[in-house]
Amino acid sequence: MPDARPDHGFAYPREQFQQMVEDVLQQARKLGASDAGAEVSEGAGLSVSVRCGQLENVERNRDKSLGVSVYLGQRRGNASTSDFSPAAIAQTVRAAYDIARFTAEDPAAGLPDAADLATPAEVARDLDLFHPWAIDAEAATVLAQRCEAAAFATSRRITNSEGAGVSAQQSHFWAGNSRGFRGGYASSRHYLYVAPIAGKGKGMQRDQWTSSMRDAAELASPEAVGRYAAERALARLKARRVPTGEVPVLFEAPVAAGLLGAYVQATSGGALYRKASFLLDSVGTRVLARHLDIDEDPFTPKGKASAPFDDEGVRVQARRVVDAGVVQAYFLSSYSARKLGLRTTGHAGGAQNLRLSSRRTKRGDDLEAMLRKLHRGLFVTELMGQGVNYVTGDYSRGAAGYWVEDGRIAFPVEEVTIAGNLKTMLGHIEAVGADAYTLGGKTTGSVLIARMKLAGA
Repeated sequence: MPDARPDHGFAYPREQFQQMVEDVLQQARKLGASDAGAEVSEGAGLSVSVRCGQLENVERNRDKSLGVSVYLGQRRGNASTSDFSPAAIAQTVRAAYDIARFTAEDPAAGLPDAADLATPAEVARDLDLFHPWAIDAEAATVLAQRCEAAAFATSRRITNSEGAGVSAQQSHFWAGNSRGFRGGYASSRHYLYVAPIAGKGKGMQRDQWTSSMRDAAELASPEAVGRYAAERALARLKARRVPTGEVPVLFEAPVAAGLLGAYVQATSGGALYRKASFLLDSVGTRVLARHLDIDEDPFTPKGKASAPFDDEGVRVQARRVVDAGVVQAYFLSSYSARKLGLRTTGHAGGAQNLRLSSRRTKRGDDLEAMLRKLHRGLFVTELMGQGVNYVTGDYSRGAAGYWVEDGRIAFPVEEVTIAGNLKTMLGHIEAVGADAYTLGGKTTGSVLIARMKLAGA
């Protein structure tokens, strides 16, 4: 596991964090806490943005935090501080204790069961998440300018820009609790983006592209990002509306990741115990098309949602979440699991590297092949608005993309709305492309849905 040292750009070494956690737990015990947990963290980074070749912003961030949870039986108190002085730490522990004293009992409150906590060997698993980027503001500015310049150089029809930027971020933490868990690690995340504008006047169109990696050496070149973003903006020129009707819809892979996110939301503990989900009591039932699987792997090296344990210190595991369309398990923290009378699945903090796949997908099912499968309908490359009701599954989003005729893109489309119900949509996915794309911790190819309502001209 990579260590967190000052020469890695951090102000605090791991050993200091470890001692702070031990001090907090000891102080909580002395106050009379039945259980306690603490996490201390530090983050640092650089962000630079340019617009039309000129430097706009240089931001340096450095933050630190100590969070404390104190339990008095089934009463819980939480407090935090950014002051690491001994006096401030003692005050924070006392504040958490006092809050717990006056908080109502909650039968689901409490630390994870000891049997569910990650072992020292599991905690020490190195997932290759820490790749500090020693870049200064000047070099970052040059990269952003190169990215934007490549967009402008793609065509004279690229007339403006909403800007380009580079960000280098890193953090580390250490956590522990009174049931024996101790663990932490360092991680990094870097990105490069640009948002060019094509055309003039009322006919202007914008698009953007981002390359994001834990290791800056794996970022796409600024020229590649700039050209691709420009090509996307240019392709949207002369967009029009299409008639209202019901048509097949193909979601581009980055957009399709949102469907996977919607599934996770509906099968997460918080939504389930509040009965705010359209997929209540869904384990063992088929909610996706028969040819679909969803797999989860928290141990993917350099994965954007990889972790050796969850936010509570609970062990995580690779698993099949959906098998042949049938739900195998939920996403539960210790608290939500107790509310449901179930056992934690190690998901305090969310899902870990999900992949949606179809047993029908062939190696040659690239985007062109998926457009042929769509044949005639809407190819969606952008969604707008927040029109998703997770209680009922009702789905309505503004959309932009392309109209497809005879398996080929005919013209760009804007100002339309697509609507349906997520339960129906998930059950009527006809195909998943081999054009897999990872957005955050979700990987999927383009997704073809048999039929949706389209509100247009």
